[in-house]
Amino acid sequence: MDMETAAPGDAKPRKSLLMRAGIGLFALGMVAVFVVFIMFASGLENLPVWLSVAAGVVTPLGLLLGLIALVREARGKS
Repeated sequence: MDMETAAPGDAKPRKSLLMRAGIGLFALGMVAVFVVFIMFASGLENLPVWLSVAAGVVTPLGLLLGLIALVREARGKS
C-alpha cells in the first residue's frame, strides 16, 4: 500500500475569487435574514428597506455566484 505525501512546496488549491465573493455575499445575506427575523419577533413592523433588500437579494445572489463558481471549476477540471 503506497502512502502519498505532499511535497513541502505544494499548497492547497485556493478558492476562486468568484467563490469567495459568493460565500461572503451569502453569509452577509444570512446575517440580514437573521436580523430581520429578530427585529420582526421583537415587535417591529416597519423594517428598513435596505435590510429587507439585503435579506432578499444578497443571499440568493451569493448562492448564485457560488454555484457559477462550482460549475466553472468542474468544467475546468474535465
